[in-house]
Amino acid sequence: MSEVKLDPVTLAVLKGRLEQIADEMDATLYRSAFNPIIAEAHDACHGIYDGATGDTLVQGKSGLPVFVGAMAFAVRAAVQAAQPLGGMREGEVWLFNDPYEGGTHANDFKLVKPFFLEGRLVCFLASAAHWHDVGGNVPGNYNPAATECWQEAVQIPPVRIVQQGEVNPDVLAILRANTRMPDSLWGDLNGQLAALELGERRLAELFAAYGEARVTGAMGALRERARRLMRAHIASLPDGRYAFEDYLDNDGIRDDMLRVALDMTVEGERLVLDFSRTSGPCAGAVNISRATAVAACYVALKHLFPDVPANAGVLDAVEFVMPEGLLITAQRPRPVGGYTETILRMIDVVFSAAAQADPARAVAQAYGTINALSIAGLRSDEGRRGQRWVMFSFFGGGHGGHAGGDGLSHGNAPISTATIPPLEIIEAAYPVRFTQWSLRPDSGGAGTHRGGLGAVYEIELLEQSAQAFIFGERGKSAPKGIAGGGDGALNRFSYCVDGQWRTPPMVSKMMGIPLSRGDRVRLETPGGGGYGDPARRSGAAVERDRAMGYVTEGGQ
Repeated sequence: MSEVKLDPVTLAVLKGRLEQIADEMDATLYRSAFNPIIAEAHDACHGIYDGATGDTLVQGKSGLPVFVGAMAFAVRAAVQAAQPLGGMREGEVWLFNDPYEGGTHANDFKLVKPFFLEGRLVCFLASAAHWHDVGGNVPGNYNPAATECWQEAVQIPPVRIVQQGEVNPDVLAILRANTRMPDSLWGDLNGQLAALELGERRLAELFAAYGEARVTGAMGALRERARRLMRAHIASLPDGRYAFEDYLDNDGIRDDMLRVALDMTVEGERLVLDFSRTSGPCAGAVNISRATAVAACYVALKHLFPDVPANAGVLDAVEFVMPEGLLITAQRPRPVGGYTETILRMIDVVFSAAAQADPARAVAQAYGTINALSIAGLRSDEGRRGQRWVMFSFFGGGHGGHAGGDGLSHGNAPISTATIPPLEIIEAAYPVRFTQWSLRPDSGGAGTHRGGLGAVYEIELLEQSAQAFIFGERGKSAPKGIAGGGDGALNRFSYCVDGQWRTPPMVSKMMGIPLSRGDRVRLETPGGGGYGDPARRSGAAVERDRAMGYVTEGGQ
């Protein structure tokens, strides 16, 4: 097929149409999912992927940015699995949760649907979403004591969940048998399938309106533009080598800190992100796969250069050095369920290394943990007696100060656009009550521009009994300030049983905390690091901080 030259207006229209397809797929799932982590927190993504390479072409604006890099690996894994069977066929959807090939962790189920035009494979549509519970030793699957992947969740390789347009009942039966929440799983799966069907219809309409040559030409042009834009951003940084390292509290098994180290080299339009000095793989669940590590770097670069699109062309411009045998290049059966904590530390070291190159562009470190909390038990009330319930949620904290102002208070984690589930939704769905949901004074790092504040969450159990599980970070190493700014506060988790408050022996991780009616758990999340010399903060800003209670007497 001869190459079609696209004028700027047509290219802009096609870009908007392609993005709208991905956005509509996002919205379809959010409105139909049973699981609050998808429906309310938007822990999912949809996109269009290259038919030859599987690389990301377009992703929905409300989907998680961390999936931009990871989903390319996921699509390729599905394609490879289909090859012994003659390749993907029209009317099929492939499903799997393999975190080593597809990135992230086993809660994130990836669905891949080939798009055919007149019998020819043109591209792929794909969906990723965080399912509520997929087996394993801990409800919600954030297992701080896992030492192998099978202790975290059921492992599903790429399989055909849909054949000739019909859901495969055998695969569905296996999925439903390996979850504590089968109704939630069924609802979420249906939502993802519906999103892919909508995307297929919209893409067919687009090809019919503009022709294959124009649409595929636009896909290639958008990737090339993303590559050029990223290289221009790299060229705007001063040449040099910039190094930074930070630490994870522990792996949940041994109470030893783990290093995440970056050596960043800028040379003209060339950017090298070298993580060779990072700690080796660990026994616990903070390992991540290479696919996940690459995706984390994309998210960090997206924060530094906000106008770069969700497109594989951005990654084409960057060289990644991630040798085998590292914490961030783990292979099966190393547990990877706590991947969020490690990729947040990767983002932190990119931020801090970039601050050495260009402080005006960089941002201080954010709170650096999602504080994954599960509370689970059996219902005792009439009509629901014996029914299992699993509350899983993540929580917010402060973002770093920057050249333009103070950091955001009580924001969501910088790995994503996922929102913190509202307490009204959590209380309506589970037998718990929030006795506190507030900003945490004195938690933001001091600076010319202060770090954002963390939060205090206190949750009371309303059922007769339950167990709690916490998987967090930043209990030992606080979020760092930049350009002379101070550090944010450390993370604190505690729980009150029989009237006595206790803390985990591993600081930020613990499993199987027994709770009775009226017992509480409390999260005090970190604030962000500060930006610039605190002595240069304006008097008016200092007075406002005091008046609003952001900083108390004797605080920062």
